[in-house]
Amino acid sequence: MREIQKVIPITKAKSGFLDIMRKVEDADETVAITKNGVPIGVIMNMEQFEGILETIDILSDAETMRLLERSRKEFKSGKTVSHEQTWKK
Repeated sequence: MREIQKVIPITKAKSGFLDIMRKVEDADETVAITKNGVPIGVIMNMEQFEGILETIDILSDAETMRLLERSRKEFKSGKTVSHEQTWKK
């Protein structure tokens, strides 16, 4: 699981917004913004955000979760197929 790499007070975030955005984009950092020491928001790059939305979509789809759980149980019980077997007709 990813963690927040930086915590910045909102006053510093306002004055250094461009630098913060460069770090988020270039260094793939996640930054929490605080107000009076309390986290109020997070800045992350678009790829991370889209990944979170995709994860939420998957987790909220009951059919997908049912199939994932079935696959997990089959794998745990040893019911697996090799890569080569998946291409045999």
